[in-house]
Amino acid sequence: MPQAQQPPAALNDIVAMPAHALSDAIRQRRISCREVMRAYLDHIDRVNPKVNAIVARRDEAELLREADERDAQLAAGQWLGWLHGMPQAPKDLTAVRGMVTSMGSLVFKDQVPARDSIIVERMRRAGAIFIGRTNVPEFGLGSHTYNRVYGTTRNPYDLSRSAGGSSGGAAAALAARMLPVADGSDFGGSLRNPAGFCNVYGFRPSAGRVPSGPGGEVFLKQLSYEGPMGRTPRDVALLLSVLAGHDPRAPLSLSEDPSVFREPLDADMRGRRVGWLGDWNGYLPMEDGILDLCRDALAGLQAAGCEVAPLTVPFEGERLWRIWLAHRHLMVGGQYRALCDDPARRERVKPALIWEVEGLSGMTALDVYRAAEERSAWYEAVLAMFREVDYLAVPTAQVFPFDADLDWPREIAGRPMDTYHRWMEVVTPWTLAGCPVISVPAGFNPAGLPMGMQLIGPPRGDLAVLRLAHAYERQRDWVARRPPQALWLA
Repeated sequence: MPQAQQPPAALNDIVAMPAHALSDAIRQRRISCREVMRAYLDHIDRVNPKVNAIVARRDEAELLREADERDAQLAAGQWLGWLHGMPQAPKDLTAVRGMVTSMGSLVFKDQVPARDSIIVERMRRAGAIFIGRTNVPEFGLGSHTYNRVYGTTRNPYDLSRSAGGSSGGAAAALAARMLPVADGSDFGGSLRNPAGFCNVYGFRPSAGRVPSGPGGEVFLKQLSYEGPMGRTPRDVALLLSVLAGHDPRAPLSLSEDPSVFREPLDADMRGRRVGWLGDWNGYLPMEDGILDLCRDALAGLQAAGCEVAPLTVPFEGERLWRIWLAHRHLMVGGQYRALCDDPARRERVKPALIWEVEGLSGMTALDVYRAAEERSAWYEAVLAMFREVDYLAVPTAQVFPFDADLDWPREIAGRPMDTYHRWMEVVTPWTLAGCPVISVPAGFNPAGLPMGMQLIGPPRGDLAVLRLAHAYERQRDWVARRPPQALWLA
């Protein structure tokens, strides 16, 4: 088991704390909310110029006044919730009342919503103080965080490399200790890929676990979900307890009590069966070293008591990719068709968005229905796998963090990538299945670049997945072992 390093002396003890310990310290008034805000703002001033993870920063004096208000509430016996007094920077795709929500787009660079999204409402109600936004790719398209509004987010472990995306700003801020926890969202791996690239945890919940919206369409959009990120599975679970739960404005949201995610994650993993999917029967190209790191991560699961064995995927990869493309065109193209139909705005958006809209334009209603039938067949195949095993495991990405000046990787292991997201194909099956998935840190290659591994549970098995991640962390705590300390020692 990796041995944890002590935080370097130059790192403030407050920003080094896990989020659950920080929340306890605030509630018990061992640390004031002003001290927390001051520590984080000072650390952000030192580190963020190198990483560019947090954008649209709010005025420091206003933030300190809000921290004082949170302290006054505690003094009066009023504790708002788990995020009381904790700095947060919502992802720049989710609406925050009174704050710029640009979506990384020149078209919306001055957009200021009049109301919060559902998850922001919940974080605000639980006592969070919003200090700014975390950076995203334009419209969240692609797993590399760069845009023409705020620029490129850099990987804390190598500033020349990508932090992933679309929750790249959130993952980089977490890894660099600029936030205690973070919210993200995931359609094509946007919680998982940046977590793997930045050596943190990113959890895509079961379909409907965290309600999306409010929005103009609430029934069809079932593939993009918001969720928590953190440096420990416990922190991820506790933030999920804030974000999850039914909301009538999201009619497909789940009604189970989210307080279950505040329970301890300790569980006996002996005899739990994990099916290793590897490179999908040779279908998925992988950069050298990724499978080796994941095999070592699997040994960590075995040390926790799990039984790990290879599992053959009972579904053709190329068939799944066609299902993915149809649903991606439908959801993204449908949402942004009107924008791209406007010539003045069309010329200001990235080519990937136009490609998605044009893909939808070539589809018929019958094509959509057949894609839904195919997705249903995949879901049945997933249920069949879960009759054989309790969990599935597969790499988080097919490449290590790549040159931040690239748009996206054009080839992997000699195979060309024919779309802006083909290089992230390893995440798409679990989006289509609606399964809960967490990316756990799997270690580092000889160049010091991080990689993650996806742990996948059956539909609605969110708590079971978090318990598995917690058991894994006890064997392979890469977050504690390898912080990006060069950032604050330089």
